[in-house]
Amino acid sequence: MRNIPTITKNLLIINVIAYLAMEVLKMMTVQSGTPIDLNDIFGLHFFMASDFHVYQIVTYMFMHGGMIHLFFNMFALWMFGCVVENVLGARNFLFYYILCGIGAGLFQEAAQFVQYAVEGYAAYEGVTLPTGNITMHAFLNSWTTVGASGAVYAILLAFGMIFPEQRIFIFPLPIPIKAKWFVIFYAALELYSSFATTNDGVAHIAHLGGMVFGFFLLRYWKKSPDISYGNSNKSFFEKMRNNFSRSRSTSQNNSYTKSANNADWDYNARKHTEQDEIDAILDKIRKSGYDNLSNEEKQKLFDQSHNRRP
Repeated sequence: MRNIPTITKNLLIINVIAYLAMEVLKMMTVQSGTPIDLNDIFGLHFFMASDFHVYQIVTYMFMHGGMIHLFFNMFALWMFGCVVENVLGARNFLFYYILCGIGAGLFQEAAQFVQYAVEGYAAYEGVTLPTGNITMHAFLNSWTTVGASGAVYAILLAFGMIFPEQRIFIFPLPIPIKAKWFVIFYAALELYSSFATTNDGVAHIAHLGGMVFGFFLLRYWKKSPDISYGNSNKSFFEKMRNNFSRSRSTSQNNSYTKSANNADWDYNARKHTEQDEIDAILDKIRKSGYDNLSNEEKQKLFDQSHNRRP
């Protein structure tokens, strides 16, 4: 856990704690005799349902429907979030994660409203389910969305856009595939699944919504390299430079120590050369954009961000 960037680590911890709290509170009951369900309180309800609250558009992304749901979301957050946070910086990464999670929730709300209108639920007082009849009031309140998947899919998209040529291994494929094809495959799969007639209980529209918000935010940042974010007066690419500069300072201190102890001057010189190359790559991104980097330059940037330690 020490090598995981701050925001990614805290998001992992918060999600796990929220899930454990949900499981513990399920064993408790209120005065009516019903168990306490945090998913019902903090999950995102349909905005026309009586249980909907505005805060749920944020809290829903920290709740999960089960251990498997939690595990796969947190595994993907760890796998791709560490690299993306090192490139974007902690503050931009957190802003990106939360905004895309909210965007995913808004897409899901829109999809539910379309279903509500198309099915003509406004004209009915109740519906018949396999488990029996249910009032429209209870039926609408059952439309609850939970999970970090929308924000996680946005992180997956960011990884694919920042390192499109990076090859990754995905089980059960026997060979590595480029990140850009991996992202395109998952986006196409979610798009197809969202129009499938079967109801698998997965919010595919929310996944797409997170990716859509992530795509436009990254494009906006790319086209506005001089824009400031949050309370910082530094531009996005200046933050990238500072992130790598902090890494440079740490590596320099380590290399000086190593040189003093082991007289390894070649090691120190190599680190200086590597950092000079990274500085040149970041200057090139600022002036002409990420897409104009060569495959070798993209790989060097990826390797440097991946090896960086907080």
